[in-house]
Amino acid sequence: MSYEKVKQAKQCIVGTKQALKALEKDQVLEIFIAADAESKVTAPVIELVKAKKVPVTYVDSMKKLGKACGIEVGAAVVAIKKESIS
Repeated sequence: MSYEKVKQAKQCIVGTKQALKALEKDQVLEIFIAADAESKVTAPVIELVKAKKVPVTYVDSMKKLGKACGIEVGAAVVAIKKESIS
């Protein structure tokens, strides 16, 4: 279901840096974090989502998360922008 939610989103933000920027601007509906990503990459995002009270969903695979976003490489963090779920 988690990967399907990412696939159905109209606007995904892929990557830690871009997700952090969107979180700071309060543009994020939900964050998806790959469990197999390095914690040093995901830790800043986890801290900010706790502060902003944004829901977090953990998925098992960076590769599958990237594929759900339509990219050929793995993704550690994906943010779904507000108002992007149909």
